[in-house]
Amino acid sequence: MCVCERASVCSLMSTHTHTHSHARAFVRPRSNTHRMTRFSYAEYISLFRTNDKTANPRRRKTHTHPCGGAEARQEPAQPGPSGTEALDRDDWMPLHEAAHRGQKHCLQALLREGQVCVDKRTLQEETALMLAVQARQLECVRILLEAGADPDICNKSKETPLYKACEQECVQTVEVLLQRGAVVDQRCVRGRSALHAAAGRGCVQICACLLRAGASRDARCAQLNTPAVEAARHGHTDTLELLMRNGAAVDLQTCDGHTALMEACRHGHTDAVRVLLKHHADTHRASADGLLPLHMASQHGHHQIVSILLPITSRWRLRQSGISPLHLAAEQGHLRVLELLIGSGCDVNSRLSDERSAVFADRRVSPLYCAVAAGRTEAAAALLRAGADPELDPFSPLLLAARQACVRTVELLLRSGAHANTHPPAHNTTFPAALLHTHQLEVLRELLEHGCDAHACFTCRTHSQEEDTLAEHTPHTAKITFCEWLCSSRSAPSAGRLVDLLLDYVGNVQLCGRISSLLRDTAQWPSIEEKTSSPRALMHLCRLQIRHQLGTHRLSTIRSLPLPERMQRYLTSRASDTHTHTPLRRCVFRPEDHHHR
Repeated sequence: MCVCERASVCSLMSTHTHTHSHARAFVRPRSNTHRMTRFSYAEYISLFRTNDKTANPRRRKTHTHPCGGAEARQEPAQPGPSGTEALDRDDWMPLHEAAHRGQKHCLQALLREGQVCVDKRTLQEETALMLAVQARQLECVRILLEAGADPDICNKSKETPLYKACEQECVQTVEVLLQRGAVVDQRCVRGRSALHAAAGRGCVQICACLLRAGASRDARCAQLNTPAVEAARHGHTDTLELLMRNGAAVDLQTCDGHTALMEACRHGHTDAVRVLLKHHADTHRASADGLLPLHMASQHGHHQIVSILLPITSRWRLRQSGISPLHLAAEQGHLRVLELLIGSGCDVNSRLSDERSAVFADRRVSPLYCAVAAGRTEAAAALLRAGADPELDPFSPLLLAARQACVRTVELLLRSGAHANTHPPAHNTTFPAALLHTHQLEVLRELLEHGCDAHACFTCRTHSQEEDTLAEHTPHTAKITFCEWLCSSRSAPSAGRLVDLLLDYVGNVQLCGRISSLLRDTAQWPSIEEKTSSPRALMHLCRLQIRHQLGTHRLSTIRSLPLPERMQRYLTSRASDTHTHTPLRRCVFRPEDHHHR
């Protein structure tokens, strides 16, 4: 051994020897009065680390001479040549340091000494070979393998050097390890093989090397993913094509029931979908949730894949799944997918199966309800234009939109035929159910303009104080009246504005004693008292009568009637704002007009 090499070896081993001498200082001499206790390796290592940090707080940095020698300086440690995150090297031997830093001359010198095991592990169970692979030190990898390093020793995660080389896409390292007899199908703790790692990263060369070495094409990890599923999930078309040509199964399913085609549809990899269809992937194989690949593509908004799958997907299979792709596209608001599905003839009024509907507390069934529930107004508009029925669901989408205070959606539903007086199955009030689901006056005004029955709120008789006292001690078995609901703590703060708005859509009515006593101290009381204590204006009564004759189902078509514009404004304008509009001309009958006609 030359002088430089001896200096290199001594320099690398000095730190390790110095640290062990301090560790021995912490070992207490055994007392004669105590028996020998069980040796704890963890306690010994903790003492070792504590002493090392106390005696040598700054990491020694090694500077390599051209000939392979080294000299130490008191400087903080720097990351290795790989540029990866700094590792905890308190348990490293000089062999590990040399392999990780790529100091091949030092490595060769240490191995020639013969006093160090080439497969010595760190506390993370990493060998020098593993550290060289992680640091991309190809020459060090060759030196260690020639010295007899075992290429199949795993770290704590059961990952082999071959697996790590595939993760880092080091083609030459993979070839060297395979030439030295590395086991090609060894699994990590997650059940993944080297082919999983290479396929997930799309490295065609490494996949070809592994397949030539006999790697299992359909190896499954803990989630039952195959290399083909990994390649399809990440859209690696060339890798997928290679696996298919080498006999990989195309329709194997994961623990969720997903095939490679479903993963490609889910993540929007159109080219991968074409490759899988070329190799006869099954478009009718369902996942564990009963969804087909077309469902996956529709749910995630990949319209190009939807256009590919629509002609080759059976409508009967879609019905058997219990859910239409329209439900999923509407819920996510994918307008282009909705247009494709509607244009291909999908039924906009298709219903969820009983099993799927039972999952939801509201028992929804229609795509329209899914769009409204998710707040997708544009999707709801597209479905309504295509003829969606707003009255299919047990709980009306109109009441849901009113609860969400979405004025635009409420207007769309009303113009498309939704009933303003709709009520849920368990309706237990004498007044419209819409009042229970919204406190937004703009939403309520829109409902009233389309025929919501405001008169039903003022049908209760006048209450006396004795009747109120009796009612407090009598159990209620009848339906709740408007005055009872209005006096509740939840509705009382907005009671004045609410009643003032409702009075604009009724004729001559009288308030009951409960409502009067509740509203007497509100800012709206003067207006309310004026509307209820004196006869209403004739123009107001005429407007109400005309609207009543038209019927609630025709109120939304007033604008299309052959009437003068001023008459249309009169019939469709808000009743509370009629005094701000220009009044209609007084109609006076003149004989000359009749003679002229």
